[in-house]
Amino acid sequence: MKITVTTTMKAFTFVAGCLTASTALAETPVLTVYAPDYFVSEWGPGPKIEELFEAQCGCDLQFKPGDLLPRVLLEGDKTEADIVIGLNTDVTKKARESGLFAPHGATLDGLTLPLDWSDDTFLPFNYGHTAFIYDTTKIDTAPASFDDLLNAPDDLRLVIQDPRSSISGLALVLWVSAVYGDKAEEAWAKLAPKIVTVTRGWSESYGMFTDGEADMVLSYTTSPAYHIIAEGDETKKAAIFPEGHYFMVELAAKTASTDQPELADQFMEFVVGGDFQGMIATGNWSIPAALPKEQWPEGFQKLDLPEKVLFFDENEAAALREDAIEAWRSALSQ
Repeated sequence: MKITVTTTMKAFTFVAGCLTASTALAETPVLTVYAPDYFVSEWGPGPKIEELFEAQCGCDLQFKPGDLLPRVLLEGDKTEADIVIGLNTDVTKKARESGLFAPHGATLDGLTLPLDWSDDTFLPFNYGHTAFIYDTTKIDTAPASFDDLLNAPDDLRLVIQDPRSSISGLALVLWVSAVYGDKAEEAWAKLAPKIVTVTRGWSESYGMFTDGEADMVLSYTTSPAYHIIAEGDETKKAAIFPEGHYFMVELAAKTASTDQPELADQFMEFVVGGDFQGMIATGNWSIPAALPKEQWPEGFQKLDLPEKVLFFDENEAAALREDAIEAWRSALSQ
């Protein structure tokens, strides 16, 4: 009889413990963040962000990788997302007009962007500039200007990304438009013979460059930082042009339908806080949006960066996009 009572009590204790644990788990608030695949991968910043934020929020931060704006637009106000991170200014007009995003409420005083930022909906977390990257062991003298690049010998091998499928490719056609205006198609006609491949995305292009299949690749001014810090290799450089470089910023936004508004607000403040900004350089290989230059990692201190920044706001970019892509397509199809 004694054994039966003991066994029963153990069973009761076990069940009670499970119920208590389940209740505790059920009470843990969940913050759902939509993010690009690269962001949540093991080599991206997502895992560290999850660790840092959960240490202070008492919540369960869950990343949902994949498409961002298309998925939110499809789901509408039924979206699971509380936060969407990884947007850029090329899509903010469409995102804003959807009515699916709410003011972020975060403090902007600490931003260190190379231009003024006052947007109350889309919050910057890092930035970079579109640039052509080259290897100093293969190119002794890189083009010193955009005009130099256009007039370089046609045996210079360039690889770029498709503006219809790649944000960096779209940034390039907008960059050309910003520099050459109504002469953009003429500029593309000069550049076209040097372009050996147009890839769908950035990773394919950069892989071709690092494999030696191209002399220069369309990428970002921050790309050499990876080689410096992760590989101890200082032979990769960005060609800096006096005409200026197109500025790109990545953004976070809070959904209007979030069922965790306080947690979402906490996360948005976290994005521009020291913990997040301190790891974003080597987590996302971009320049932190709210961190003074003297606090950048040493490898970032060595970067060649442009003095002149070119930028189209969301309305300008939307108005120029179709013509910019058509100028590129027309020149490369000849």
